Amino acid sequence: MNTSPHTDTTPFEALGGAPAVRRLVDRFYHLMDELPEAYTVRRMHPDSLAGSAESLFEFLSGWFGGPPLYSQKKGHPRLRMRHHAYAIGTVERDEWMLCMTQALSEQVADAALREALVQTFAAMADHLVNTGGNASACSHATAAT
Repeated sequence: MNTSPHTDTTPFEALGGAPAVRRLVDRFYHLMDELPEAYTVRRMHPDSLAGSAESLFEFLSGWFGGPPLYSQKKGHPRLRMRHHAYAIGTVERDEWMLCMTQALSEQVADAALREALVQTFAAMADHLVNTGGNASACSHATAAT
């Protein structure tokens, strides 16, 4: 993924490396935990978001062009397969995107990079929808990301 306006700079570098990606992930999950508007997607995750946050950080590290931590640990991300056990509808997608868009708005100063990331995340979130219409959240002990 190269959404940076500068073709020789990865998003990982443009964001500020691992510390910035970690801040983005932490803010994302904090929003998911706190926003009433994210209740349905939050219920899909375990009580502690620590494992989900670590998986998302590792995934984003490689996806943004940094160290491929997730792939080294778990192999190819295969996002649809890993999320297949969860009923993901438009409500869950929209709640997830609400949290990610707000986190990006707060954490990414470069407007062009931020908008490119929002668009890329939106396409990924659309790809993970696996139910028609509104899905009810399912309670599983672990979430893939």
